[in-house]
Formats: sequence, structure tokens, C-alpha cells
Amino acid sequence: KKRNYFFVFFMCLLQNFDRVLNILKDKRKFLGGTGMSGIYGNGVSLTEKMLDYLWTRETVTLNNIANVDTPGFKSQYITFEDELSRRLSEASASGSPREAVAQAIDSSRLRIHTTRSETTRLDGNNVDMDQEQVQLVRTAYEYQYMLNSLSNDISRLKSVARTF
Repeated sequence: KKRNYFFVFFMCLLQNFDRVLNILKDKRKFLGGTGMSGIYGNGVSLTEKMLDYLWTRETVTLNNIANVDTPGFKSQYITFEDELSRRLSEASASGSPREAVAQAIDSSRLRIHTTRSETTRLDGNNVDMDQEQVQLVRTAYEYQYMLNSLSNDISRLKSVARTF
């Protein structure tokens, strides 16, 4: 029964992914394919990067859940917050922070790690279903928040464009 809920939840996420793609297409249409840094600073590009990272985290978490019964499977997780935060801090301290922040956002990468040392079951699988479910919900909320943020930015831009 739990897996049915995850399937429904995953399908809802896929529907939101289509919404994100449409929002990004709208952004490019309104700006002629250029970035929005002139209007919103680096906020929209940071939001886009965060959406990419969160989507990947969701995929990794769902992969862990799908392999909960696979003997010897080791869970995976991704990290990106620390590297992104470090790069943004370094960029803010530079002489031209706007361009440096844009470069920091573009150059930050996520890392996928495999948890090898923790094994709680005899079959060697170390997926903790409770932890994965919490991660899944947390990521979904973060993703929805970032999606709403981007959608609101685009809506404000459309509203301003209509007044001209």
C-alpha cells in the first residue's frame, strides 16, 4: 500500500516538472532567450539551479526506495547546499559580485555519494525506509516552494509587461 502512495506522489511530481518546463519556456520567450539577471539579479538562475538539484535529489531518493528489498544495495544521497553556499560566499566577497555570483551559480555541481559503512540488515542493504520517506517529503516541499517562487517571479514580470 505504501508503494501505491509513492507512485501517486511521484506522478504528481512529474506533473509539476512539466509546469516548470513551461515556466522556463515562458521566461525565455519574454526575454528573447537571455537570462533574467538584469531584472531579478541572480535570483531566477539560482532558483533554476535549485530546482535541478532538488529534482536530482528526488530521483536518488526514489531510487533508494525502489531498491529497499534489493540485497546488497547501498543507499545514495546527494549534496549541493554546502558547495553552493561556499561558492556564493566567495563570489559575494569579490570585486564584482554580480558577475561572480552568476558564475558561482553556473559552476556549482552536485555530488552523489554512496553510503557504504552503514548496514543494518543481514542482506547488506542499508536503505532506511523511514529516513527515505522523510527525505522524499522534505524534498517535495522544497521543490514546490522553489517552483512557486519562480512562478511568482514570472507572474510579476508578465504583469509589468502587460502595463506597457
